[in-house]
Amino acid sequence: QVQLKESGGGSVQPGGSLILSCTASGDTATSRRVGWFRQASGKEREGVAAIWTGSFGTHYADSVQGRFTISLNGSRTTVYLQMNSLKPEDTATYYCAADLHPYGSDWNRNEGYDYWGQGTQVTVSS
Repeated sequence: QVQLKESGGGSVQPGGSLILSCTASGDTATSRRVGWFRQASGKEREGVAAIWTGSFGTHYADSVQGRFTISLNGSRTTVYLQMNSLKPEDTATYYCAADLHPYGSDWNRNEGYDYWGQGTQVTVSS
């Protein structure tokens, strides 16, 4: 079992920055890939970024490439999402998720992830 908890959400003006944290507890060594997803009101949940816990390799959605950075601490218990140049369309609930068996699966498929956090709200508005 892996427990995930997101933090760091809030309200920010367009062009601003936020950093989200996803802290894992439990059997964290089994998580092979951790992803950040978001779901805006009335829309489907979409993948934002993901990081491999072994190689630290990363993936990004086209919509956030160059603005968001995903990273992992040395103990592999916390994943960060640095979000810069935020836009109103980034407004959503952001979730982190852990994938125990990622090989051969797309990083941005919701169905591929085994554990999910409760989410944290990010609002970008002037």
